[in-house]
Amino acid sequence: MRMTQAIDPPAVLKYLQSLQSRIIEALELVDGKTFLHDSWQRPEGGGGNSCMLEGGNVFERAGVGFSHVLGNKLPPAATIAHPEAAGRAWEAMGVSLVLHPRNPYVPTVHMNIRFFVAKAVSENEADIWWFGGGMDLTPYYGFVEDCEHFHRTNKTALDSFNPSYYPTFKKHCDEYFYLKHRKEPRGIGGIFFDDFNELGFEQSFALQRAVGDSFLQAYLPILQRRKDTSYGEQERDFQAYRRGRYVEFNLVFDRGTLFGLQSNGRTESILMSMPPIVKWRYDWKPENGSLEAKLYSDFLIDKDWV
Repeated sequence: MRMTQAIDPPAVLKYLQSLQSRIIEALELVDGKTFLHDSWQRPEGGGGNSCMLEGGNVFERAGVGFSHVLGNKLPPAATIAHPEAAGRAWEAMGVSLVLHPRNPYVPTVHMNIRFFVAKAVSENEADIWWFGGGMDLTPYYGFVEDCEHFHRTNKTALDSFNPSYYPTFKKHCDEYFYLKHRKEPRGIGGIFFDDFNELGFEQSFALQRAVGDSFLQAYLPILQRRKDTSYGEQERDFQAYRRGRYVEFNLVFDRGTLFGLQSNGRTESILMSMPPIVKWRYDWKPENGSLEAKLYSDFLIDKDWV
């Protein structure tokens, strides 16, 4: 779809950098330790700032990355959805985060928002642009009130634009974060949108800001409620096992990971979402009636949380 409205990539860039800073500041207040800031340049064009906290008081690993990269030819991960953009110069920018708390009762969370432009080839053509992003929650031990809060916050962020967006984006999230080879969802979902430009640039950008600005409101209350819950080796073992699903999704299905690797992105930054401790077991099943079994029966299911 070609959009003729004037776009303002510098405004998006400024917002994304500010969002990264605000999220890191809030997470440092919770954890008590500071993030490592690692700025980098990409030989083909652009760069970014990968911010990482490892071995924290609350976060075993937390990565909050900003990138702004440019290229001369779109990689396959992008042109599948946009064949009309094949061969065009492009510009992509975004903030992506994954937080892996130490406490198994605190869910892992992912958030990503991004803006993409495929440059016009001639004066008779327009730039092809779109916004994308969303957030999803991956609990190890489920709590209904946490899931409801997360989804309610997502819904509130979207309802002022169109009440149909939350159910539509929730469905997209459920379908996207699904491990086909396991026949199970990665977590309890959230919202996910891509190729979004239907509101024109200003309102599409406003929607992206609403999603980005709602992240801390969606996640911090859950984190504060669960981070001091006592746990033992059994809970840590199950957490490590379920983290394996996270790795499988990121390496097999995640379009952002594939795009980053195919576009010669910075590997350390692309893979900083990986959890630090992961386990796999052969054909393991949880004990009937256990809290671990309840995750599968009550939470990793298709469900309306609001």
